[in-house]
Amino acid sequence: MTTPTQAVLRVLLDGPEREHYGLELGTQAGLPSGTLYPILARLEQAGWVESRWEDPETHVHEGRPRRRYYRITPDGAEQSRAAIARAQRRRPVPGRLLRPGPVTGGGS
Repeated sequence: MTTPTQAVLRVLLDGPEREHYGLELGTQAGLPSGTLYPILARLEQAGWVESRWEDPETHVHEGRPRRRYYRITPDGAEQSRAAIARAQRRRPVPGRLLRPGPVTGGGS
């Protein structure tokens, strides 16, 4: 699982009952739209996320573009937590990759 996908899932898991619109998700996850929306499309296709378009009267009344809202599904929340935990277990621990050699006496 990629780091950007984990970032999106963490935002969604922070309030699983809450809907988030795309710009808000991107800002909170620290991702540009070109990265965010393909991730959301894959998560929705997998059934981890569901989306809906807001009522047209709302955005017209507020004078802004129409928003698409995303929410993590109950199954998606469960699967996400497990996937993030697996990804973190696989991540190398800093300092473990380089093992210092034996310390030698430096005589001159």
